[in-house]
Amino acid sequence: MVIDVLSEGECLELLGDHHFGRIGVVVDGQPIILPVNYVFDGGQVVLRTDPGTKLTAAAQGHVAFEVDEIDPDSRTGWSVLVTGVGFEVTDALDATSTAARRFPVDTWAPGRRSHWIRIRAGEISGRRLRPG
Repeated sequence: MVIDVLSEGECLELLGDHHFGRIGVVVDGQPIILPVNYVFDGGQVVLRTDPGTKLTAAAQGHVAFEVDEIDPDSRTGWSVLVTGVGFEVTDALDATSTAARRFPVDTWAPGRRSHWIRIRAGEISGRRLRPG
């Protein structure tokens, strides 16, 4: 097997082609990872949530966001990691926040998901595991 480092372009394409990932936040000094539906556009990850852990920990906090795909039969796959800062943009009036709330984030979990989080990407990296 070979591990390839993905180019920035490949990472951006994979982020844009998928809509389910995981957000990593720190709560009470402990890292936690939670599944989310998202939209990626122009260097930002946008997601919707209800009040609670994700919203509290991600707003104005350092976050990690990951999307991946694996094939357990061939033991191949890829992952893309975004690190950056999360912002609650539910009521923000700036142009970037207003635009973020227009993205069609389709959530799978029940509930209103009336709060919006925007992750401004600081660093994007990715790897692919493939046959050698």
